Amino acid sequence: MAASAAPAPVDSVRDLTSGLVVFLVALPLCLGIALASGAPLFSGLLAGIIGGLVVGALSGSHTSVSGPAAGLTAVVVAQIAALGSFRAFQLALVLAGLIQVALGLARAGFIAAFFPSSVINGLLTAIGVILVLKQVPHVLGHDPDPEGDMAFFQLDRESTFSELVRLLEGFQPGAAAIGLASIALLVAWGRRRPLRRSPVPAPLVVVLLGTLAAEAFRQVGGPWLIEPTHLVQVPVADRPAEYLRFLQPPDFSRWRDPAIHLAALTLSVVASLETLLNLEAIDKIDPRRRHSPPSRELLAQGVGNVVSGLVGGIPVTSVIIRSSVNVHAGARTRLSSIVHGALLLASVVLLPTWLNRIPLSCLAAILLVTGLKLASPAVARRMWGQGRSQFAPFALTVAAIVLTDLLIGILIGLAVSLGFILASNMRHPLRRVAEEHLGGQVVRIELANQVSFLNRAVLARALDEVPPGGRVLIDARATDYIDPDVLGLIRDFQEARGPARGVQVGLVGFPGEHRLGGEARHVVHSTRELQAALSPEQVLRILKEGHERFRTGRPLTRDPCRPADATALGQHPLAVVLGCSDSPVAPEALFDMGMGDLQSVRLAGPVASREAVGSVEFGCVVAGARLVVVLGHTRCGAAAAAVAPPGSSEAAASPAGDAAVDAAARRNVMQATRALTRRGGTLHGLVRAGRVAIVGAMYDVASGDLEFLPPEVPSGDRPPNPT
Repeated sequence: MAASAAPAPVDSVRDLTSGLVVFLVALPLCLGIALASGAPLFSGLLAGIIGGLVVGALSGSHTSVSGPAAGLTAVVVAQIAALGSFRAFQLALVLAGLIQVALGLARAGFIAAFFPSSVINGLLTAIGVILVLKQVPHVLGHDPDPEGDMAFFQLDRESTFSELVRLLEGFQPGAAAIGLASIALLVAWGRRRPLRRSPVPAPLVVVLLGTLAAEAFRQVGGPWLIEPTHLVQVPVADRPAEYLRFLQPPDFSRWRDPAIHLAALTLSVVASLETLLNLEAIDKIDPRRRHSPPSRELLAQGVGNVVSGLVGGIPVTSVIIRSSVNVHAGARTRLSSIVHGALLLASVVLLPTWLNRIPLSCLAAILLVTGLKLASPAVARRMWGQGRSQFAPFALTVAAIVLTDLLIGILIGLAVSLGFILASNMRHPLRRVAEEHLGGQVVRIELANQVSFLNRAVLARALDEVPPGGRVLIDARATDYIDPDVLGLIRDFQEARGPARGVQVGLVGFPGEHRLGGEARHVVHSTRELQAALSPEQVLRILKEGHERFRTGRPLTRDPCRPADATALGQHPLAVVLGCSDSPVAPEALFDMGMGDLQSVRLAGPVASREAVGSVEFGCVVAGARLVVVLGHTRCGAAAAAVAPPGSSEAAASPAGDAAVDAAARRNVMQATRALTRRGGTLHGLVRAGRVAIVGAMYDVASGDLEFLPPEVPSGDRPPNPT
């Protein structure tokens, strides 16, 4: 079993190459996010290393990549300023990580299930739009802001849109040439099947060629020379041991400071929400559609933040940009995330000068193409096709995230989704159906899954519309929650307002804790009085109406418990059905009748045998049934056996054979009907007196239609024609 769980060699190769691509993209993002957060540059690299090595090892997600998040920059800036020092902020981060660990152990990740898909799709599309808008300047060599700054309002008091306008003032020719060529290569690579299947990922080729082109432009010089500001800028130490000076412990002396605890609570809540949102989003674009355990992810992120705070890093979360690059680079398992963290650690210590030769424009091209894939117009068209309640939260989430930041945009999207849910619940808090039961009309009010105080007025109006002397059944079987105000309304109508108007109130599906008294149900089955009052013609009409409900999928609402009690001491069937044991549908279902409303006699084909006749006579003479239905059906096994006995060379499994079987079944119904009608004895007397009628019927198992055959008339008599 252990061997089968090990990753395949192909998967391992994909993970190694994906980890390399994510590492190249994560490097400038870690530095830029640290700069945008007002933290030391190396703290962003530390967070990226910890997100890959620590969180990657503990996470249960196959594709999520963790590291410093652009969505937390505003929170980090505010908390560092409020606490007065970065070391105090580190202490708050350690406590925030412990809170996340506790949330993970408490399985608080279940809240991820409450994020609407429209908001998650809006998040993915918004990130794609932001990547495109933010990377266009970097692709053209216009780098006034750090690569990791994803906020709409930038550090230089420009906005995302104004930065695009500033491109007209000029750009760096060398960087622009590399960036545009990188985009062309990425697009062409994705459209060529041999290249698309290559084990070498296109982003890696782009980075290698971009670095070589930058070296060539440096030899050319002049306007083509790419300045250091347009290259990756990793902090460089004289020797690897000097990197230890970048590590600093938190200020534990302030552990009693309430401001530290408040900052820790803020960081834990924001980081946890962003992680859960990103995790849901990444699972949606995973080609293998795997599910990531959210509570385990909270635990892993908490451990990562504890370690990051202890060594001098900034907060880590699951980050959607690097995760999207990871998915599109072909990652198969979480090994890619671990590889990206290991490469960050090794390269920053051993190869910083080489990393500083990579042009930002080729990395920006990778992010821009990733953004185009996320912001696919097909997603918007699909959301539009799902209706206004899905498209509006999606579109507003996209707009809000692009114009503000990730968390504010998500909250706006959630608020809009909640608004649609409340509006729908107010418009359709219940379903009102007038049902014609055997005992008369019953108004059934079916409550929604969640019944809040907002639904009180609609329910009150529905109850008031029940006519005086009528009957109403309040059905709560599909309801999980009922507001106390609504329960008070139902109790008042049951005990006072309803009886004052002569309305019989029935309840079904209300748990005992609601304390509404015994659940009253109306008579929805046949009684002795009802049986005696109906003629054979009326019973036949009832059966026809019941079959129409069966055929159209609108059966009456029945509670089997009370009829079972009521029929325990005796039954008063309206009809006797002589049917075939081979029929796929029971007579009670076919005619939409309740328990005790029919008496069924089923044989291998509806034949008027001695035993069958005795059962039919018992149903009519003793039990008081007013109608006998001889019920056959198409594709009857008994008729098929008669037409082509088992072992014979004749074949009935053909169009001609089916027709012969159906014709034989019809003849059998007519013969049985004739035999019952012309038989002497008590049953014959009831038929002559018009107290009982006998009809034949054929049920089409393919279409669900039911055909009543012309009735048989006893010789010398003309009983009423019930059909």
